[in-house]
Amino acid sequence: MSQTRITIALVLSSFVSLGKISGASYEPASLTPPPPQREFRAAWIATVGNIDWPSQKNLSTAEQKAELLDILDRAAKLKLNAVIFQVRPACDALYASKLEPWSEYLTGAMGKAPEPFYDPLTFAVEEAHKRGLELHAWFNPYRARHSNARSSVSANHISKTRPDLVREYGSYLWLDPGERDVQTHSLNVVLDVVKRYDVDGIHFDDYFYPYKETSRGRELDFPDQASWKKFGAGGKLERDDWRRENVNSFIEHVYKGIKATKPWVKFGVSPFGIWRPGHPEQIKGFDAYNELYADSRKWLVNGWVDYFTPQLYWSIEVKAQSFPVLLDWWNDQNPKKRHIWPGMDTTKVKSRMANDEFATRVTSRTNSSRARISWQPAEIEAQIRLTEKQPVSAGHVHWNMKSLLRSSELQADLERGLYAEPALIPACKWLGTSAPAKPRLTATGADHASVRASWEAGATEKSSLWLLQYQVKGKWATKILPGEKRGVILPFITPDVLALSAVDRVGNLSAPLVLRLKR
Repeated sequence: MSQTRITIALVLSSFVSLGKISGASYEPASLTPPPPQREFRAAWIATVGNIDWPSQKNLSTAEQKAELLDILDRAAKLKLNAVIFQVRPACDALYASKLEPWSEYLTGAMGKAPEPFYDPLTFAVEEAHKRGLELHAWFNPYRARHSNARSSVSANHISKTRPDLVREYGSYLWLDPGERDVQTHSLNVVLDVVKRYDVDGIHFDDYFYPYKETSRGRELDFPDQASWKKFGAGGKLERDDWRRENVNSFIEHVYKGIKATKPWVKFGVSPFGIWRPGHPEQIKGFDAYNELYADSRKWLVNGWVDYFTPQLYWSIEVKAQSFPVLLDWWNDQNPKKRHIWPGMDTTKVKSRMANDEFATRVTSRTNSSRARISWQPAEIEAQIRLTEKQPVSAGHVHWNMKSLLRSSELQADLERGLYAEPALIPACKWLGTSAPAKPRLTATGADHASVRASWEAGATEKSSLWLLQYQVKGKWATKILPGEKRGVILPFITPDVLALSAVDRVGNLSAPLVLRLKR
């Protein structure tokens, strides 16, 4: 054999050894792929005080977009599957609204639109979905003006248009939850976003009636005498119970309003992690039931949420606010089997607590002093492992995005371990159980020992995501791809089996279309 023929033979042999099969083709198969991993992996993106985004109030449109794209790119790289994006910090809007003014945290001046114009929420939703991320719009229902606000108040802010609904309390302005028009206004704000934007969820945090303010060492009561006199006094409820019922009624109406508008949009609430001290017995700390008039247990028991994110911002070992003890207690309060995806305080990883309102508040309510608090990444990893063992579904939310992304050690640990494989968000079966149609899938050999997979939806409905699973030498791997995708190249491998399923808006999977390699 000539030297040239020997060289060609060696080259062809090397292609075969790499898995390159000339003209590789696939045929239908009746194999069943393994069930995919299911877990909610999210982080809060806070805009109040420019905590997470934008980093400053006066960035250009291009700079704002670049910062947000970087956050979303890094979230997708880490294999998160959702972000919780704050769009209404204080009766203002980080989106185009006819109901409330543009937020000063966006442009530096309340009421001023971005220049050149763009709608940050439209942009965020579209870019999140391109990366296979859900976007949940996060609202504060009652705060009207933050103490760190510096801009003048615009003429279309509610403190100007309806001053009768607004109360000055400490250094903040608040809507009065006892006013019927407040409930209507905040509900309309939420439903306006549900109607006009393709969000995947609506989210509230732990602010209902405000945390107590003090003056000269004396605790101040919330100034709602006018609404109490109009709507509560003379009724069957004591004032504290009346306040709680104002919040209960609002939560119920928000949940039902969302479902009447777009049934697939999830509603989640992230209350203070302790419902009441003594529940369970060893738990001590802040009483959100008495202080914030937040009967959060009732919302979970009644199923007025699709997911529940109690802020369990304490370590596993601390007895008085034990992360696993509180997590187990919340799971025991869940007769409707809603998702419980606790919030974790990632700000504590290897640094002082972030200098922001949330970290300050949680520390002051649960510790005797503002001492240095620092966790190793292993604490967050151990908490995630606990959330994986919950009875309904696995899931957790990081407070906050900035803290998660600045800890390179935690990111590296997660990428090597707990986040090594992508995960689908657990399905909300109570929002619908009809499976999408089975997709159509083709696969062919491509260049460089690769396989090209292409697909189409099996029916006219739009898929939210695609679940692509493939087997190589007996081992399965997973890709979760955005709904707009119609194909992918798997480089330098020739899978023995390919399986594709469609995923709908509430997480239901179609039957898989399975192909196997023709031998």
